[in-house]
Amino acid sequence: MTVTDPRRLREIVDEICERMAAETDRGHVADYIPELAKVDPRRFALVLSTAEGNVISGGDADTRFSIQSISKVFALAVALGRIGDQLWTRVGREPSGDPFNSIVQLEHERGIPRNPFINAGAIAVTDAILSRSEPREALGQILQFVRFLADDDDIAIDPAVAKSETETGWRNAALANFMRDFGTIQRHPEKVIGTYFHHCAISMTPRQLAQAGRFLAFDGALSPGGARAIAPRMARQINALMLTCGHYDGSGEFAFRVGLPGKSGVGGGILAVAPGRAAIGCWSPGLNAVGNSHLASIALEMLADRTGWSVFAPK
Repeated sequence: MTVTDPRRLREIVDEICERMAAETDRGHVADYIPELAKVDPRRFALVLSTAEGNVISGGDADTRFSIQSISKVFALAVALGRIGDQLWTRVGREPSGDPFNSIVQLEHERGIPRNPFINAGAIAVTDAILSRSEPREALGQILQFVRFLADDDDIAIDPAVAKSETETGWRNAALANFMRDFGTIQRHPEKVIGTYFHHCAISMTPRQLAQAGRFLAFDGALSPGGARAIAPRMARQINALMLTCGHYDGSGEFAFRVGLPGKSGVGGGILAVAPGRAAIGCWSPGLNAVGNSHLASIALEMLADRTGWSVFAPK
C-alpha cells in the first residue's frame, strides 16, 4: 500500500531519524578532500517534498553541506536544455561498474565516458555547457537554475570547498586531459575542471535539496500541474540515468534495495525521487565502501519499504 497521508509520513520520518541517531557505524567522511574531512559524521537529515505540497523533515534539515556529485544532475539538465540529444555523442548512457573517478574505461572506449554521473562524464557535460559560455557565466547559469528549482536564492558555491578540490583533484585533471586528447572535450582542460569543481562545491541544506529535486518527481514541473522546469521526456531520461548510474558501482545495489532514482555525492547527500509522490533529500556525511552515504542509503531503504514508493511496486 502506497503511503501519502502526511501524518503517517511524519511518523515514518521520525522513526527513521530516531533509528539513524542510534547507529554506531556511520561510515567514513571523504577525507581525500580536506574541507569535507572536517564535517561532523554525527549529522543526519531526511526531508520529503510531496506532491501535496507538504515538506516533512527530520534531523539536521537546515544544515548546509556540500552537494558534490549531486550537482551533476543539475548540470545535466542545463546541458540537455542547451544542446539536446547532441550531448549523447560525447557521453554514454550505460552503468560503469567502476569507481566514479576511474580512467580505465576511457582507454578502452576512446575517451567517451560511460555516463554523465561518473566524474569523466560530468566533466564532458561541463564542457558542453562551456561551448556557449565562459566559466563564470556557466556557473551562474547552473546556480540560478538550482535556485529556481528550490525557489530559494540562499544557495551558493562554497569557495573553500572549491579551492580544496582544485588543489587536490589531480585525477580529475588527468581525466580532462585524457578526454581532450580524444576530442571529447573541446575547451582547455583547466577551464573545464575549474568549472566542474565549482559546481560540485554548491552548498545547500537537505531541505533545499528536496525542494530542488521536485522537477524530477513531477515530470519536469515544480509541482503537479505547476511551472515547468524541463520537458517531461528530459525528466524521464534523467530519472532513468539516476536509477541505473546514480551511485556509481553501487547503483545496482541501491536499485535493488531502495528502488528509487537517486544521485549521491561524496559530501554524504543523496537526492532521491519517488515519481509522482515526492522528492527526497537525505544527508549523512559518512560514506560506505563505494563512496555513497552509509546512513542515507539505509534510511532511504527504510523509507521505500514503509511508504511503498519503490518504482517497482504496483501502483
